[in-house]
Amino acid sequence: MRDLTQGSISGHLIRLAAPIAAGMVFQTLYYLVDLYFVARLGDAAIAGVGAAGNVQFIVMALTQVLGVGAMVLIAHAVGRKDREDANLIFNQSLLLATLFAAITLVGGYLLSGWYVGTLAADAATADAGVTYLHWFLPGLALQFALVAMGSGLRGTGIVKPTMVVQMVSVVINAILAPILIAGWLTGRPMGVAGAGLASTIAILAGVLMLGVYFRRLEKYVGFDRTLFRARRAVWVRILKLGVPPGAEFALLFILMGVNYWIIRDFGAPAQAGYGIGSRVMQSIFLPAMAIAFATAPLAGQNVGAGLSDRAWETFRKAALMGSVLMLAVTLVCQWRPEWFIEQFTTEPAVVAVGAQFLRIISLNFVASGLIFTCSGMFQALGNTVPSLISGASRLVTFVIPAVWISTWPDFTLRQVWIWSVVTVALQALTSLWLLRRVLRKRTMGAEQVAVS
Repeated sequence: MRDLTQGSISGHLIRLAAPIAAGMVFQTLYYLVDLYFVARLGDAAIAGVGAAGNVQFIVMALTQVLGVGAMVLIAHAVGRKDREDANLIFNQSLLLATLFAAITLVGGYLLSGWYVGTLAADAATADAGVTYLHWFLPGLALQFALVAMGSGLRGTGIVKPTMVVQMVSVVINAILAPILIAGWLTGRPMGVAGAGLASTIAILAGVLMLGVYFRRLEKYVGFDRTLFRARRAVWVRILKLGVPPGAEFALLFILMGVNYWIIRDFGAPAQAGYGIGSRVMQSIFLPAMAIAFATAPLAGQNVGAGLSDRAWETFRKAALMGSVLMLAVTLVCQWRPEWFIEQFTTEPAVVAVGAQFLRIISLNFVASGLIFTCSGMFQALGNTVPSLISGASRLVTFVIPAVWISTWPDFTLRQVWIWSVVTVALQALTSLWLLRRVLRKRTMGAEQVAVS
C-alpha cells in the first residue's frame, strides 16, 4: 500500500500515471497487433473486426462499473486507514467480476450475429466480424478478473504489477497473432478467428499471472474465502459509484455504433478507414487517460483523509499535464495523420478516410483530455453521476443532428467529423461546469458542518 495523502502531488501523479500509461499502451497493442495482421486479409476483414471490436465498449462499460466502484471505495478506505473495509470491497468485486463475465459470454454469443449484421456494410464484413467476436468473447469475459485485481491495487496506490502483467500479455499476443492469423510456422492460417483466439489466450495468461501475484506478494488486500459470500449492501456501494461511469462507456458504444451505421453506405473501405482511425485515436488518448486514472486514486485517498485542498490541487495539476500532452499529439495529427493509417494498410481509399478522420477529430483532443480528468475527479469525490450527465449531453447533441446530416443530398463524412468536434467541446465545458458545482456544494457542506 502507498500513502498518497503526503508528499508531492506532481510526483505522485507522475509515478502513478507512467506505469498506468505503459500498461494501457500494452493493452491497446492487443488490438493494434491483431489489426496489423488482419489488415493483410482485406477491407472486409478490417471492417468486420472494427465493427465487432466496438463490442469492447460494452465490456468496458461493465468493467468500469466494477473497476471504478471498487477502486474508489478502496482508495477511500485506505485514506481512512480502514484495511478491513478495503479487503471486503476487493473480495466482493471478484464476485461481481464472475457475474459480469457470465453475462458477457451469454449475451455475446446470443446477440453477436444480430449486432454485427446491423452495422456491417456487406455479408463478407458481417461474417468476419462474427467470427472474430466468437473467438474473442472468452478473452473479453476474462477482462473482469483483470480489472477487479487491477482496481484493488490501484486503490491502494500500486500500479506497477498490473503494467508488468499487461506487458507480458501483449508479448504473448504478438507472438501468437502471426502464428494463428497468418499460419506462420504451422501452415494453418485461422484468419480473423486466430486474431480473437490470440487475444483470448494472452488475456488468460494475464489473469493467471496477476492471480499468482496476489497469492504470493500482495499484503494489504487479498483473496479471502470467508468474504466470498455475496453481500447486497457492499454490491450496492460498488454499483452506486460504478454504474454512472459504466453508462458513460455504454454511451461511447452507442456513439461509435451510430458512426458505423451512418457510414455503412460508403462501403467497406470507409468503415475500414474509420475503424483504423478510431483505434489510433483511442491509442492517442492513452496519455490523458492515464493521468485521469492516476487522478482518481490520488485525489480519492485525500478525499477519504479529509484533505480537500490536496484533492483540488490534484485536479489542477492533472488537467494541465493532460492538456499539454494532448496538444502535442494534436499537432502531430494535423501534420501527418496519414502516417498512422499507413502503418496498417496502403489501400488509398482506406488511408484517405482514416487520415481525414484523424486530422479533423484531433481538434477535440485537448477537450477530451479535460473530460477524462474531470471524470477521474468525480470518481475521487465519490459522485460519478455528473460525469454521466456530461456524457449523456453529447449523446443528445451529436446523435440526432448526425443522423439528420446523413440524410442531406450532399452528405460527406467530413460533416460528421466536424460536428463531432463541436459536441466534444460542448461536453468539456459541461464537465467543467458540473465539477465546479460539485466542489462548491462540497465546500459549503463542509463549512456548515464546521460551524455547527
